[in-house]
Amino acid sequence: MKNYLNFENQIKNIEVELDKLKDPYNQEGISTVDTDKINKLQSDLDIRLKEIYSKLDPWQTTLVARHEDRPKSKFFIDNLFENFFPLSGDRLFGEDKSSIAGLANFEGNSVLVIGQEKGEDLNSRIERNFGMMRPEGYRKSIRLMKIADKFSLPIIILIDTPGAYPGVGAEERGQAEAIAKSIECSLSIGVPTISIIIGEGGSGGAIALASSNKILMFENAIYSVISPEGCASILWRDPKKTLEAAAAMKLTSKDLLKLKIIDEIISEPNGGAHRDRGQILLQVKKSISRNLLEFNTMSRLEIIEHRKNKFLNIGRDKVLPNNVLSSEDLFTDSVIKIFNMKKNIKKKKIYILSVIILISLVSVSIYQLYFS
Repeated sequence: MKNYLNFENQIKNIEVELDKLKDPYNQEGISTVDTDKINKLQSDLDIRLKEIYSKLDPWQTTLVARHEDRPKSKFFIDNLFENFFPLSGDRLFGEDKSSIAGLANFEGNSVLVIGQEKGEDLNSRIERNFGMMRPEGYRKSIRLMKIADKFSLPIIILIDTPGAYPGVGAEERGQAEAIAKSIECSLSIGVPTISIIIGEGGSGGAIALASSNKILMFENAIYSVISPEGCASILWRDPKKTLEAAAAMKLTSKDLLKLKIIDEIISEPNGGAHRDRGQILLQVKKSISRNLLEFNTMSRLEIIEHRKNKFLNIGRDKVLPNNVLSSEDLFTDSVIKIFNMKKNIKKKKIYILSVIILISLVSVSIYQLYFS
């Protein structure tokens, strides 16, 4: 059974009619297959899909990114890589099943693969915690990234999460610290890292694994510091403002490419990645190959420098005018002002103490006069 989003009603009607025409044993009994009508409807379907998906607003893009049938990390790991050997546990607390990680071969070369997995059905989604990683998941990733760094293995990371798990147990075990350490590790290792946002890239749960040399993003994926619902609840105190929030957050791939947050958009088939898994698989494979090739001639230091410059250059194209102080100058100026203030206070210490004592005596006198 296919799942349809609320803006896909026309598509649903065409596909239902197509299925009836393709089935010679329909409710009306045995009938001949009308190929001309099928071809016409198929053409109408393609046109309608292209028309709708070329004009998606940010909220509709969010719904597509969360689509139940969208290919998950496990699908890409099973079909993109060979000889996948899973590695588990953080060696501190336990295993986090919301992330799949291990060694594999990609086009004959050894790589480390890490994927955030939401699950395909209700039972697997509960087991995978809906893709929300706990501290042990991030610590497992750190452990494996260090192994990859030791043996000079490129790292491929598949991101698909609404965010890090916010439960009490996760917070008690140091969720924030685990995310921070994961970012630190990602930025410091000397092997090429490629992060691919395949669905939702939500909050610190995604950023923890997206501090990479290259950040690739599916055309209908999203990447943001908070969900549109969460943003609407905080800013407007109204969860119904999700459309406005989604638009304001610039969470789509096109917006993020303009802002230079991501490096590349991976085109999806007409109607989304879930409509043609074979085509999206081919697109991802080509993109990974092309991006890994860039780092073949780079040394460890050059790879680290590339990653550092990538993040330092975000927002640098919108520079301040020459007559405006830079952030360093502003910081220095603030520090000088603080020290000057301290010097002035020291010079006038006696005067200030005298004023304080005088105010205290006056206050006591007034109190005794009117209240005693």
